[in-house]
Amino acid sequence: MIDIALVAALLYQIYKLLKGSVAIKIFLGFLSIYLIYLLVRALRMELLSAILGQFMGVGVIAAIIIFAPEIRKFLLLIGRSSFLSDDNMWKDLLFFWRKRENSAFNISPIIDASKTLAGTNTGALMVISRSTELKFYAESGDILDADLSKRLLISIFNKYSPLHDGAVILHNGKIKAARCILPVTEREVPAQFGLRHRAGIGMSEATDTLILIVSEETGQLSMAKNGKILHNMSFQEIRETINDYLNNEDVDSRFEDIEDYEMKKRRKLAMTKKSVS
Repeated sequence: MIDIALVAALLYQIYKLLKGSVAIKIFLGFLSIYLIYLLVRALRMELLSAILGQFMGVGVIAAIIIFAPEIRKFLLLIGRSSFLSDDNMWKDLLFFWRKRENSAFNISPIIDASKTLAGTNTGALMVISRSTELKFYAESGDILDADLSKRLLISIFNKYSPLHDGAVILHNGKIKAARCILPVTEREVPAQFGLRHRAGIGMSEATDTLILIVSEETGQLSMAKNGKILHNMSFQEIRETINDYLNNEDVDSRFEDIEDYEMKKRRKLAMTKKSVS
């Protein structure tokens, strides 16, 4: 029973990783060929068994090549959920006599800048990190290491600024870098979400960060975490979510899957049409 439960949990995690991407169809194709191979062996068709057996022999290598991005996401998922990845735990063990540091800082410049950017329909993408400086992603842009301020954020995302195209990385009350390149999610997202939202969702899938997105078309604010999203948030909700995240509180339950968001949107549209009719 334990064995079956572990296999079921593993398959569920694989399904969650592949759901909504092209890779799910490739995975189903591999699974179909494997089931045919088992059927052919059971029927003792030796010629087909030999041919499919050779294919299955190299199938593992082919799967590693084809599913490289999904395997990377799976390993990142394990690494993020593992107790070994908890930086605070290691700090507590190694420096137990020191007072535990709080990663919170004054987020008023973020909120104030977001109000101005949303009011002028200026697109923005901010990555808020509480545990690491994200040097790999910071080095893809321009290193600033500047104090966090409202005016600086507005200046960066001004459409005439050379730094506006990309994301800013915020850590420990500093703007670490601007014009950073983020990984784009490969999942299917609603049509109303553009490249900025796709990059925010992709970054939240790859790292344990909180992403703030200001839409250039509508001025609405969204947040992404762990591949999930909250759309059309108020400034008070933004403030509470960022503060709770920086204070190491659980905010994951507030976010919803992209598929669930799309389903709720369709249901709401159907109810609106029904009420009008």
